[in-house]
Amino acid sequence: MAPPIPLPPLVDQHCHGVVRSALDDRAFEALLTESDRPAAPGTTFFDSQLGFAVRRWCPPLLGLDAHVPPGEYLERRRELGPEEVLRRLLPAAGIGVHLVDTGLPGDLTPPAELAAAGGGTAREIVRLETLAERLAGAAAPGTAAGEYVDGLDAAVLAAARTAAGFKSVVGYRHGLDFDPRPPSPGEVRAAADRWLGARRGGGTVRPRSGVRDGDGRAGGLRGGASPAGGGHGPRLTDPVLLRHLLWQAVRTGLPLQLHTGFGDPDLRLHRCDPLLLTDFLSAVGPAGCPVVLLHGYPYHRGAGYLAHVFPHVYADIGLALSYTGARARTVLAEALELCPFGKLLFSTDAYGLPELYVVGSRLFAGALTELLGGWVADGSWPAGDAERVAAMIAAGNARRVYGLGPGT
Repeated sequence: MAPPIPLPPLVDQHCHGVVRSALDDRAFEALLTESDRPAAPGTTFFDSQLGFAVRRWCPPLLGLDAHVPPGEYLERRRELGPEEVLRRLLPAAGIGVHLVDTGLPGDLTPPAELAAAGGGTAREIVRLETLAERLAGAAAPGTAAGEYVDGLDAAVLAAARTAAGFKSVVGYRHGLDFDPRPPSPGEVRAAADRWLGARRGGGTVRPRSGVRDGDGRAGGLRGGASPAGGGHGPRLTDPVLLRHLLWQAVRTGLPLQLHTGFGDPDLRLHRCDPLLLTDFLSAVGPAGCPVVLLHGYPYHRGAGYLAHVFPHVYADIGLALSYTGARARTVLAEALELCPFGKLLFSTDAYGLPELYVVGSRLFAGALTELLGGWVADGSWPAGDAERVAAMIAAGNARRVYGLGPGT
């Protein structure tokens, strides 16, 4: 039996808001999958590692037995209402700090409200593509490309004064196999001119899926959602403008989160392998900007390698543990094969459901303490170092990377 390893309040370094409104059964199930399509006939998304984890950890917090049937759980959820469900579930996650990506549309709890519900604190992570789309949506007709780019650069700098960091979904919008060099000013103005022209002309908008990193869910909660900026017109997919945003964020020195690995069908998984970022990570190293590779799965070993060889690169195992459920310990062990212990960060990547905060934190804490406790029990690790490393991964690494003081 592995000895227990205590953990401090967690720092969830990448998460999203919770849906405020009541959800019907279909909408709830749609948030248990990365698919933008309904479950196959005769099946349910509850029959998955994530679905089973929800049924293990969440019913007792709502006054039910663990593993009750989905229908019984959803009925109890409706009886209590969304506010009471949030009040019961979020504090049970044991999260002290939430770093919240605010770039998704919908009636979601903002950082301050999320923190109040969970009994902790929160900081904002600014999504670069959303920032650019909001600025374009607010631009006056006929705005020149140079004026737009100047405003965009100023907006990034303004966001850096209050945000904990930036995030990009370039993996969704283009792929991680982009030119690693910063584009020239002329290239950026030309790209901005093309994009603004397409928006003014009502250019074709590519179908949107993606609850978490795309811009809506075709078959679920927010069908046909418009871009996160709230305006009409094509979302930002131009690789030149995407690269410009990345480099502008890098120049602020704040941590930059990059989506890697699996997600909804809006991405092409083979183009989200973090190893495709090798040249970009090498190029941005002298700037001193920490780069956090989010999620990673099934490329989490590659993300660990990049964190191993580049001092400014960090890996995150959020989302993967929730979706692998009972196999979370194996996935975490694989991430720790090459990733330095001071370079791995915890997150839930919870979105929409407070249940996902509970599941993400419980699976992480269980996998980490069982894994390290096992290494202590077989003599591989001393107990004191196991406790120290567990605290680093749970909270200390994120506090260091994001400059979070003791009161944050």
